[in-house]
Amino acid sequence: MTEPAELAALRPVETHRDLRDFLSLTDRVYAGEPRFVPPLHAQVRTWFRQGVRMYVLRRRGQVVARTTLHADAALDAKLGGRTQLFGLTEFAEEAAEELFDGICAAGRLDGRQSAFGPVSLLPNQAGGVITSGFGERGFIDSAWNHPYYPAAYEAYGFARRFESDTWICPVPDKEVFAFDDRRIEAERLRVHRGDRRRVAEQLPILREMLNASFAQLGYYTEISAEQLAAQTDGLAYLLDEALLLYLTKADRPVAFVLCLPDISEFVAKCRGNLHLLRQLRLLATRSRYRREAVLIIKGTVPGEQGHGYMRLLSRELHEGLRRGGYHTLRSTYVERTNPGSAAQYVAMGGRPLHGYTFYAKDLLS
Repeated sequence: MTEPAELAALRPVETHRDLRDFLSLTDRVYAGEPRFVPPLHAQVRTWFRQGVRMYVLRRRGQVVARTTLHADAALDAKLGGRTQLFGLTEFAEEAAEELFDGICAAGRLDGRQSAFGPVSLLPNQAGGVITSGFGERGFIDSAWNHPYYPAAYEAYGFARRFESDTWICPVPDKEVFAFDDRRIEAERLRVHRGDRRRVAEQLPILREMLNASFAQLGYYTEISAEQLAAQTDGLAYLLDEALLLYLTKADRPVAFVLCLPDISEFVAKCRGNLHLLRQLRLLATRSRYRREAVLIIKGTVPGEQGHGYMRLLSRELHEGLRRGGYHTLRSTYVERTNPGSAAQYVAMGGRPLHGYTFYAKDLLS
C-alpha cells in the first residue's frame, strides 16, 4: 500500500518482520531500564491480526519511533468530535517531532478534529504518560516512560487531559476500614470472592457493574464482553481469589474490586514476551509474586454510591492482602477530580506514586 506523501515518514507495519521491529523498539529506548514494563507481545500481535493500524518511523533503517493510529465511535461521542487516537507510542527523544507530525497529519487527512492519546486501544484499557515519579518503577496496566516524554508532547502543543495519579500503599498490619456489621443482615449484603473455576461466570457480573460505575467519567466508554474477555485473558491462572471481590445487596450486584498479584518484574525481565514456556514458569513460581499487588479497578453502581459499601469491600480486601502476606498495594490511575476514589489509599497510609495524564491536540487550528 502506498502511503500519502504527508505520512511518508511513518511506514505501516505490514509484515511479521515489521512487527518484530515495532515490538523491539522498546528494548532500545528502555535499554537497561528495569522500571519500564512493556505491553505483552501477545496482545500487540492480536491487535495486528485484528487490523489495528501500526506504524514505525525509521532512520537509516532502524526504528526510532512507533505508534498505532485508530479511532473509536463511542469515544468520539464522549469527547464531542471525530478524534484521531494513537497508542503504543514510544520514541527516541530526537524523533518526537517527526512522529507527532505524522500522527497529526494522519488525523487531518481523515478529517479528524483532534488527536488524543496515547491509548491502547482506549483509555479504559491502557495508555497514558507519567509526568512525575520517574524514580518509581512502573507496573502492569500502567505506564512508565522517560522524563522527556511529557516535555516532548507539550513542546509540540499537546495539552494534558484527565490528569490523574497512580498510588502506592503499605498493607497495614491492623484493620483500617470500619463497617457496621449489623447492616450486613439488615440490608441483605453478601461478599463474594473470586473463583478460578468460575471466572467466565463472574466476568459478566463485573462487566455490568464496571460499565454502570464508570459511565459518568469523561474518558470511559462502555466495555464490551469481547473487550473484557481479551483484557482478562489468562486471569484465572494469575488470580488470587481473595483479591477479587464483589458485593450483592438483596442478590443484586452493587460494588466490586479487582486486584492481581504484581507480576511486573517478571514481565519486565522477559521484555513483554510472555510465551507459553514463560507462562508455565510464572505459574510454577507465582508464590514469589504474592508480596505486592495491583488494584486494577473498583467501583460502586449509581444509586448505591455514598452508602459505605466500598468500605466493606476494602475491609475484606485488606484482610485478604494481610492473610496472603502482601506488603504493598499499587493502584492504576485515579483522576484528581475524583478524590473519593483515592480515599481508600489515603486510609491505608498511601501516597501518589506517578503523576499521570493523556494528551490532546486540536487539529483544526
